[in-house]
Amino acid sequence: MSTRTATHATSRQTALALGLALGLGSALPVSADEPMAADDTGKRAPQGEHTLKRAQLVSLIEQGRQELAPDFNGFLTQVAERNSQDTAVRAAIEQYQAGETLEGDAFVNIYRLLGVYNRLQYGDDVQALLKEMVAIPTAKVGEKPQFENPEIARFGELIKARAEAFGLTFRNVDNRVFEVELEGTGDDVFGILTHGDVVPAGEEGWTLGDGTHLDPFAMTEIDGKLYGRGTEDDKASIAAALYAMKSLKENEVPLKRTIRLMIETTEETGGDGFEYYKARNDLPEYNIVLDSGYPAITAENGFGTIDARFPLMPKAGEASSDQAVDALPTITDFQGGLATNQIPERSTATLHAADAAGAKALSHKLETLGSRYVKEHGQDFSVASEVEGEEVSVTVTGKSAHSSAPANGVNPVTRLAGLLATSGIDFHDNAYEDAIHYLNDNYGLDYHGKQLGIAYSHDFMGPLKVTPTFFAREDDVLRVAVNVRAPAGEKSPEELSQTIQDKLSAYASEQGMDMTLNVEIRDWMLRDPSGAWLQTLLNIFGDTTGMEAEPRSSAGSTTAKLLPNAINFGPSMPGETYTGHTSEEFKRVDNLLLDIQMFTEMMARIGNQDSLK
Repeated sequence: MSTRTATHATSRQTALALGLALGLGSALPVSADEPMAADDTGKRAPQGEHTLKRAQLVSLIEQGRQELAPDFNGFLTQVAERNSQDTAVRAAIEQYQAGETLEGDAFVNIYRLLGVYNRLQYGDDVQALLKEMVAIPTAKVGEKPQFENPEIARFGELIKARAEAFGLTFRNVDNRVFEVELEGTGDDVFGILTHGDVVPAGEEGWTLGDGTHLDPFAMTEIDGKLYGRGTEDDKASIAAALYAMKSLKENEVPLKRTIRLMIETTEETGGDGFEYYKARNDLPEYNIVLDSGYPAITAENGFGTIDARFPLMPKAGEASSDQAVDALPTITDFQGGLATNQIPERSTATLHAADAAGAKALSHKLETLGSRYVKEHGQDFSVASEVEGEEVSVTVTGKSAHSSAPANGVNPVTRLAGLLATSGIDFHDNAYEDAIHYLNDNYGLDYHGKQLGIAYSHDFMGPLKVTPTFFAREDDVLRVAVNVRAPAGEKSPEELSQTIQDKLSAYASEQGMDMTLNVEIRDWMLRDPSGAWLQTLLNIFGDTTGMEAEPRSSAGSTTAKLLPNAINFGPSMPGETYTGHTSEEFKRVDNLLLDIQMFTEMMARIGNQDSLK
């Protein structure tokens, strides 16, 4: 066994234990609760008659685990010797080693083999880099912009060090975008966009279903899953892409066009970092975004927020809402959510009673009502109550999820609001009391906008999703935010926003609520699923996994909307629950190895295609 083989034996053994590491992985929120309609273009990924397919790739990976050559040329010689009866592959290898121009199936096979070699060679190294990335908490903190966040700067320094060590060109665009380039011989540039910022993870850490407690910023492998904030969204993509570029560089793969990796730092908080970059740089004509799912995402819902704010000031003739004024219990606090694009795991309300006896009675009543509420609404969440003096704390524990896939979670924000609003308890009239009724009356436990009267669906993009995600005090106001994922419809995003604004403003007026409202929905993306470069991506995915390879739509929203000719290619696999933004985010090791393999082939082939149109 060579030095390279010994060094990388662990990743090969791990992958072998996971069952030939070409299976399915964690799923993208691609209209998760409704099956997607088939693409109506009739176009399918091109199928080369003599290109390597899944079964052959599995065999080659197994062979490579036994003994791996120290370089790609040596690996090709191994493949030719071990598979001498495959005349097409052997001929492609002979052409490549003789320095001849590759065309057709030979072109595909050589770069597909490079992807296989790269996953075998650098699987452990990619995991090690991912662990370093996860250890840097790149979530936005307070009101400070991300470009002033020292953790973002530290993340940029890590990217810079690796890029320069790999012989790649690095550029820091004012801590908004970290740019890494692998230079080609022509003038064309092909763009690959992903992001290094993450959503908050919670100060208390994560607790898995079996009781295992995890630090979200210390990547932990359990049963072939790499747990940690950013492993799924999006740091694994960055690590895999950097090693794909390294492989092309060190194996001297000729490129007709430059490959530019752009790592954005504000994707989770609005994308102003990339807007800054766009205003100062020419964008590539064709782009791929590594922030969604396979096989390729050609449509994305519009992203928006219904932002309601209730002033935390006493109403005329009343005392402060933070004080109990008489025998009526008072809601004095409600905590639900860390970010508007993330369904939290739990929500907690604090209630103030007139005295300790009243608090005990209130707690007992809420426990009884809570038990009944759980039974009536699915029994997939819990309600707990605690008493301390005159204070009662009520906590609903559900299941966290990405806000674009509410069916994958159990929303504790709407359930706690619903429990309190329907309890029959006469709460003191204040902003918190208004807010729980606002949520229960207009959204309830539905997340398609049916209660609000705005539900609709698109044949390819799926249904509208309207999900309350954030309920907390911010200075002197109570903020309640509802995440919107809007597919293309009869109304424009502006018209849909105005409809929601009008309905909720009328509701607040009818109820006598003091509520300010801002509704903003950005445009959706619906692109023609055609073109040579898209067909290349579908071919890579279909041949590598053996799965259906058709364009898909996503309820997620990425920076693909901000780029010309941009679609998403990975990293999440169809068919399983997406874990990004959740309190148990993980990246499966076998999927990470697939990313390395497919990203490498993708860069080599698209970097050398005559035309991407």
